[in-house]
Amino acid sequence: MPEYEFVDVYVPRGVSRKEATRLLTDHAEYGHWELYRLSLLRDGSRRVRLRRRIIRQVRATW
Repeated sequence: MPEYEFVDVYVPRGVSRKEATRLLTDHAEYGHWELYRLSLLRDGSRRVRLRRRIIRQVRATW
């Protein structure tokens, strides 16, 4: 079963859709995050939850 780590990003209501897309694209491209959940709040702001897979290295024994 894969393990994930999560980060929450808050996008205020004054941020345009284009700027929010660029922000999330930067997170995805440089931090290897993927969109997990997006919530549009009543005031127009967005709450975004991103996730990325945790890759554990197995220690080699000789």
